[in-house]
Amino acid sequence: MSTTPNTAVPPSDSESLEPGIATVEAVATVEKNPYGLSPSLYNQDLAPTKRAGRTWRSYSIFTLWANDVHSLGNYAFAIGLFALGLGAWQILLAILLGGALLFVLLNLSGFMGEKTGIPFPVMSRIAFGTVGAQIPALIRGVVAIAWFGIQTYLASVVLRIMIIALVPAAADLDENRFLGLSTLGWIAFVSLWALQLYIVSHGMEMVRKYEAFAGPVILVTLSALAVWMLIEADGSIALSTPDAKTGLAMWLSIFGAASLWVSIYATFVLNFCDFTRGATSKKAIVRGNFYGIPLNMLVFGLIVVALAGGQFAIDGTVIESPADVVQAIPSTALLVLASAALMILTIAVNLMANFVAPIYALNNLFPKVLDFRRAAYITAVIGLIILPWNLYNSPAVITYFLGGLGALLGPLFGIIMADYWLIRRARINVIDLYRDRPESTYHYRRGYNPRAVAALIPTATIAMLLAFVPAFSVVSNFSWFIGAGLGVVVYLLLADRTRTHEDVSGEPIAVASTGH
Repeated sequence: MSTTPNTAVPPSDSESLEPGIATVEAVATVEKNPYGLSPSLYNQDLAPTKRAGRTWRSYSIFTLWANDVHSLGNYAFAIGLFALGLGAWQILLAILLGGALLFVLLNLSGFMGEKTGIPFPVMSRIAFGTVGAQIPALIRGVVAIAWFGIQTYLASVVLRIMIIALVPAAADLDENRFLGLSTLGWIAFVSLWALQLYIVSHGMEMVRKYEAFAGPVILVTLSALAVWMLIEADGSIALSTPDAKTGLAMWLSIFGAASLWVSIYATFVLNFCDFTRGATSKKAIVRGNFYGIPLNMLVFGLIVVALAGGQFAIDGTVIESPADVVQAIPSTALLVLASAALMILTIAVNLMANFVAPIYALNNLFPKVLDFRRAAYITAVIGLIILPWNLYNSPAVITYFLGGLGALLGPLFGIIMADYWLIRRARINVIDLYRDRPESTYHYRRGYNPRAVAALIPTATIAMLLAFVPAFSVVSNFSWFIGAGLGVVVYLLLADRTRTHEDVSGEPIAVASTGH
């Protein structure tokens, strides 16, 4: 990762100089910037990655999912299915169906990063134009920054519980309030906030190492919780609740849950190339995704069944998340260890899902003055000053602001995938992604592709209506798929099919991947 902005020098308007000076200036410009890259589009962190030296292998990609799949939010969602009347096999089927769909979608998205070596904001230039790419990048970035703060707050709640368990006197620091948090709350939040900033400020390689460390910790901890619950329940678990659904209602709930399971990953499916730009091969992506998605999700589902079914067999109640199980552990030492593991998990999920995307979005917005580290600092500061605990406690913000922006991710995904795979058939002139000349491939009209914008407007409107209008509640569970499908169809109707598409490698302007 570069610590100072390193931009390419654009061509000068040498015609305005005297003939002799113009010749010297033109020669110097070509030597410094032979590919005519624009400093408003290119720096060391937005540049494509060299193939040599890439470090994201199958295990690295697997550990992304080992962490993200086992997030507390996912457990709350899946256990909620048990409470809503789905039994063990129905929950497992819903999770596996969602996992199979995700496996396909993530491979399509991941291959784009592996081939080109570029991050998501630059990838968006292909369909939306060199300037228009700010639209999907900023939508993804704003959602991520808000959730970065919220997830950090949720992790800090676990840390507060752990601190009080270790030092009961610390409970006195949890009585007052300043800007919505107690003194202990501020200590816990800022500590975890600073830890995440430290990790990310050292670049994507440090993120990869942290994910690799956290993955096994999470799998062992949650598997141990499931075994402990089975022991507590004397090996007997409830496979369903008395009000279990049957017939058509059951199948609609299964398919709806599978669709929502995919929607949970809507943000990450969109910018998976931020990680796979460092992948060693397509095979590494497929293997990492296979072991990390369908197979890992099966393990996740079994843990959900053990935790929810075990607790229901014990006392007839349905837990809300693994945190409920942790709080019931009678040993302080084990409770602290389990709480620490849950914090490690939350940080791992936050780094990959909510911290990296806004860093690249800000970098893309101000490439002349920002690099990865500076963009990380800005992201972290915004995540702090928005006082995310207030956002989390505001249903209007979560539903209408974050939910509304989230509804746009389906159409964006559909448009970007249709353009890359169906219109261009993966033929990309990577070098042209960093040129702002009118004749460059992705300049379109003043840097915007009007066809992509025109496809986004109606599909985004429909996606928002499906998300918020009660009359469409029957299909609201499928809103991401409907939005993505409409994005594909409308863009294919509007796309320019008269252009020829060159496949030009970005290797001549690429940088080492280990710093990103």
